[in-house]
Amino acid sequence: MSESDEKVKIAVLGAGSYGTAMAYVATHNGHSVCLFARDQKVVDSINKQHVHPKRFSDVKLPESMRASADIKEVLEGADMVIHAIPAQCTPDFLGEHKELFKKGIPLVSTAKGIHVGTHRLMSQAIPQALGSRAKEIPLIYLSGPSFAKEMMKGHPMAVVVACHDLEMATRVQKMLSSVLFRCYASDDVVGVEVGGALKNPLAIGAGMARGLGYGQSTIAGLVTRGCREMRQLAMALGGQAETLAGLSGVGDLMLTCFSSLSRNNRCGMMLAEGKTVEEAFEAIGEVVEGVPTAREVILLAEKHKLELPLFRAVDAILQGKVKPADALRLIMNRDLKQEKFH
Repeated sequence: MSESDEKVKIAVLGAGSYGTAMAYVATHNGHSVCLFARDQKVVDSINKQHVHPKRFSDVKLPESMRASADIKEVLEGADMVIHAIPAQCTPDFLGEHKELFKKGIPLVSTAKGIHVGTHRLMSQAIPQALGSRAKEIPLIYLSGPSFAKEMMKGHPMAVVVACHDLEMATRVQKMLSSVLFRCYASDDVVGVEVGGALKNPLAIGAGMARGLGYGQSTIAGLVTRGCREMRQLAMALGGQAETLAGLSGVGDLMLTCFSSLSRNNRCGMMLAEGKTVEEAFEAIGEVVEGVPTAREVILLAEKHKLELPLFRAVDAILQGKVKPADALRLIMNRDLKQEKFH
């Protein structure tokens, strides 16, 4: 594999940690990038000092990366749009700006989660928000083990880009791939999305286990059984089980469950130490998508008559119905069963 020979303009919507990291990765693949940021101070700092004052302020940004608070300017002439707005804000944001997107220009979403207002995956909520424009705009979903902080350090990593049109997924794959950021293509949008969304509540559970003082053996069991529950829901929603064995499933799940760089993992640790959800949010300072997603997973489990005991335990803790230590005992005291793949 080599870097893409096609050098283009990429618009990145959202100047949070992941949006900034995606912009950084794209510039290092030879593309020119314009980043949409609401805060004019952030815009001025990126354009003049080549530093993001709120995210990775120790990293010098390339001159081929600039920013604007004017979304029309950001989108003008773009050959690809990367959407890096948090999942719960995504439908409203895209609905507000849907007329600005150019026909035929791929929109790559990095948002992970289930939208609370509509109870939909992003692959359902985004087309709904775009309305009739959804048929004109190729929609691609990027997921996989990729911490923004490590992207900014140039660590090699692999992700997956999914689209119902595999040819379009392959086109995006070639545009974003480099020797440090390897993209795989998939046409299993549901499977990729389920993996990206559901790993977040499980990472909260893994953080709780760490906060209670348990080690890697406990977390490894949670990851393995949690991946089975993810597969069950993915298949119920029309996804492919094998996708959950890939980058957006077990790959992203391992990353978030075993690392304290994960916001969801840190949230779980704080909850186990006695903090409230609100206190954990304030301490972390960024969106923790696993909290709203946990409740949505249970609604889907009820709809599809799935047990999903680990997800139910995490949700019960977040709802204040049970303490983390008590939830773990309940899980471990369930009826003994055979191990099955699905």
